[in-house]
Amino acid sequence: MGNHIGGKKKASKVMKIDGTTLRFPPPAQANDVLRLHPSYSLLDSDEVRLLGIRARPLHPDHPLKPGKVYFLVELPRLPEEHAPRRAWSGALHVTAKDRLENLMLSRRAISDLTPGKPSMEIMAEGSVRVKLRLPKSQVAELVQRSASPADAAEKIMELYVAGNEASPSSLPAHRTPKRTRFLPMPEEIIT
Repeated sequence: MGNHIGGKKKASKVMKIDGTTLRFPPPAQANDVLRLHPSYSLLDSDEVRLLGIRARPLHPDHPLKPGKVYFLVELPRLPEEHAPRRAWSGALHVTAKDRLENLMLSRRAISDLTPGKPSMEIMAEGSVRVKLRLPKSQVAELVQRSASPADAAEKIMELYVAGNEASPSSLPAHRTPKRTRFLPMPEEIIT
């Protein structure tokens, strides 16, 4: 007769929030625990110690290691992350030229695509809203010289009308030619 030393396999321990401990003999998987507690998630104790609340739940197929401690907690279920879906239309055949043109159109500035704001808007009941830029000193002078706010508004409107009438004639009759960054070529070299 001889001596016999028997070894008991260690079970993996799963601890709940209230402190109760469940033991699962090997071979055990996370799915075995989650089947008994469907609304809960299983977390690795080492990950919880390192990452805190950022620890990720174990996958249901993850094997539970003997002698290790796991936590069973109830986490809010978040929607699964999927890769963005790529739309594809099989009937649409685009040539390389069309793709290049679309790329060039997409890189245009916003100012190229949007029309400028009108300087005058027609409001309800016959009133008109006018956008006009004036220096603060000129506005203060108009308000001081006028007797009432209506009189000041009338004077500002006169400035607007006078500015629109003068704008076409305010351009110089002869413009100077634009300067170039390179030296002009003599005529004898070109011919």
